[in-house]
Amino acid sequence: MKAGIIGGGLGGMMSALQLARAGWEVDLFERSSQLGGRLAFESNGGMYQIDRGPTIVLLPEMLQSLLAEVGIGSEEYELIECDPLYRIHYPDGMCLTKYRDPDRMAEELERLFPGDGQGMRRYMEDMAPAFTEGKTKFLDRSFLRKRDFFSIDNLKLLGRLRAYQSTRQLAARYFKAERAIDAFSLQTLYIGGLPGASPSLYSFIPYAEHEFGIWYWKGGYASLVPLLEKHLIAQGVQIHQGDNGDVTGIQIEDSMAKGFHTRNNGFHSYDHVIYNGDFPNLSKLLPAGKAKPRSFKPSSGCILLYIGAEKRWSDDGGPIGEPPTDRSVIPHQYFLPQSLNHSLEQMAARLKPPGDSDELPPYYIFNPVAADPEAAPAGHSVLYVLIPLPVPYLEEDVGARERLRESASMLAERIIADAEERAFPGLKASIRWMNIRTPADGAAEGWYQGGSFGIAPTLSQSGPFRPQIVPYPIKGLYSVGASIHPGGGVPIVLQGAKLLTDHLTKERVSWTGA
Repeated sequence: MKAGIIGGGLGGMMSALQLARAGWEVDLFERSSQLGGRLAFESNGGMYQIDRGPTIVLLPEMLQSLLAEVGIGSEEYELIECDPLYRIHYPDGMCLTKYRDPDRMAEELERLFPGDGQGMRRYMEDMAPAFTEGKTKFLDRSFLRKRDFFSIDNLKLLGRLRAYQSTRQLAARYFKAERAIDAFSLQTLYIGGLPGASPSLYSFIPYAEHEFGIWYWKGGYASLVPLLEKHLIAQGVQIHQGDNGDVTGIQIEDSMAKGFHTRNNGFHSYDHVIYNGDFPNLSKLLPAGKAKPRSFKPSSGCILLYIGAEKRWSDDGGPIGEPPTDRSVIPHQYFLPQSLNHSLEQMAARLKPPGDSDELPPYYIFNPVAADPEAAPAGHSVLYVLIPLPVPYLEEDVGARERLRESASMLAERIIADAEERAFPGLKASIRWMNIRTPADGAAEGWYQGGSFGIAPTLSQSGPFRPQIVPYPIKGLYSVGASIHPGGGVPIVLQGAKLLTDHLTKERVSWTGA
């Protein structure tokens, strides 16, 4: 069997590796000069390098299990646990530290918000069985027919999870203080959704932080990409990149995918065509009338700052490796406005990013040397600053995109000044390199409407309503990636690749009888 994969993102790479190990002949096409998609490094070409996209390793056991299935053993990489998980800063000076241990987390909540400690214990007790059952019923299977989702057992589980509520509403059932609710719902921002607009199914993310921990991939999460590439080459996968990997159209005959055309090398024939990319872009490669029109809501966009600094804040709170104090710097930190929910709603209502007269938006800072001193040269740090935009604010007009970049630069100055005051003293003077990315940069790389996480995890774009591995009634055409069920996040995308290859294996048996 011969498969051609369009897109060398994480889902495409993992699918290629799984199929190649199963004896398939696989070609992988990527129009960029590098594989990995959103999983990449940002660098100044010299002493500074930091993850461009994902930084937080969740569900480590799932991640390691999936990698082991394709022959990548734990001896080939190193995961470092981050505990405390992260710290949440508020403008009045309050700091809420999240710990993995539920009892210690309950003590922290009780210290800051009397009465909410017990809510933590109830939350973990209720979420544990729901997560286990939900993983089996929702993450470990596809829904090629919507009726497969709406079984009696699934409906009962959805009722227990209160799937009609948002992640924020579910958190409010356990916690009274608004800031405690923030702490157990802001995690939808990891996958491009808003806490008040993402269904409660995504509450598995804050639960998983405590149950399985938050980890750091030594060397940066993007180090997974060359590791996968090494194994792809060893398995004989042919990789085409740049203009040779630029696919211009998929050929369909009698409702069957026959292969696709590339910019430089004409037509390539395949038994199976797999599309790995933001799903709404797939229809652009199909002949007119072959894809049923559907509009999608993009995920949130981001303004991202990548900073190289001649300073180490991890030393301010004591030796690395010792328990941090309330003011010491840890790898992951959130800086929130007075009301996270109100701020996000206000930002979503605007048609442009926050200006100088607007409230400072929430933001996140990743400081990897606090977990791994080798993440930057001695005496230096690399920082990753993410400012979520509830909508990408992306317009086709070139002038509008330039104005977006100007707004991002002005906002970056405000964020740096605020971070310096609240947790990173001397930041501005220590900066030796900085790069800024906006949704326009993502759009240029094929990200749907500039959204940083594919399509948004709304109720109408989750579970059976999300695009599936068999996206259209076209034989031999498949899809994989963050916009495809089961969704975004590195382990979940890898799981989606497994769902696809398991389906292809079963389908091969039905087609060939072998």
